[in-house]
Amino acid sequence: MNYTRRIKTFGFIDLNKPSGCSSALFVAKIKRLTGQPCGHLGTLDPLANGVLPVGIGNANRLFNYFLNKEKEYIARFKFGETSDTLDSTGEIVKGGDVPSEAEIMEILPDFLGEISQVPPKYSAKSVGGRRGYALARAGVEFELAPKRVRVDCFEFLGRGEEENEFVFKIRCGAGTYIRSLARDVAAALDTQGLMSALTRTKSGCFTLENAVSPDELTEENIESYIIPTESVLPLPRLSAGENNRVFTGIKTAADAADGEYKLYRGDTFYGLAEVKNGMFGAVTKLC
Repeated sequence: MNYTRRIKTFGFIDLNKPSGCSSALFVAKIKRLTGQPCGHLGTLDPLANGVLPVGIGNANRLFNYFLNKEKEYIARFKFGETSDTLDSTGEIVKGGDVPSEAEIMEILPDFLGEISQVPPKYSAKSVGGRRGYALARAGVEFELAPKRVRVDCFEFLGRGEEENEFVFKIRCGAGTYIRSLARDVAAALDTQGLMSALTRTKSGCFTLENAVSPDELTEENIESYIIPTESVLPLPRLSAGENNRVFTGIKTAADAADGEYKLYRGDTFYGLAEVKNGMFGAVTKLC
């Protein structure tokens, strides 16, 4: 692919992904506008909208750091029906009663903390080298193993706009499937359920309030929307001073507490450093 320019500013764009399109579509747009490698920090299903942080250039080296950060959602569940995809895009099957608000609120505490969850079959989970959604679309029978996930907040907000629809605020750890929560909450209420809508309002330090619509991004203005990598890292600063050995992989003594730091070479942000037992070294180079 030919690019008209290559920007030199690396960092993140807090993107407000619209519903109805894949996350990859918008990552490709930003890649085209910047001329740099780009990647998202945790996909959103096509049905979902909201915060989709996109890394630009060497900021993608922090993928694992941001991937495990807490996420927050406003989710809509419908009870008394389900689908093969566990959301409203699949083949809908009616079944089960619609619970009362009191019944729903009573069951939600059972889903707080660390819980076991089976991912949806229509997901990117790999089974024998193939994605779950590819197998499901091909009609292949398979099972996915349960995994441990964390839910820190599961709050009932009220009824939704559609019939038998209820709205929830969910704050959870990485890897939690909201569609699976809809299925499992419904099962605990002896009924069927699916996710009818989903908005991600927060992903780590990235928020919906500060997110930009893809339609606003152009070659001329995209650099102004890039958040510098160092500004989104909630870590203390550590300077290497005159010690250049740390940049060659040699660990050296540090007068700092154990933990992760933003490492600087003079006034230039270099990357991430780790201090352990009074010794520190560079762990991720970003410049």
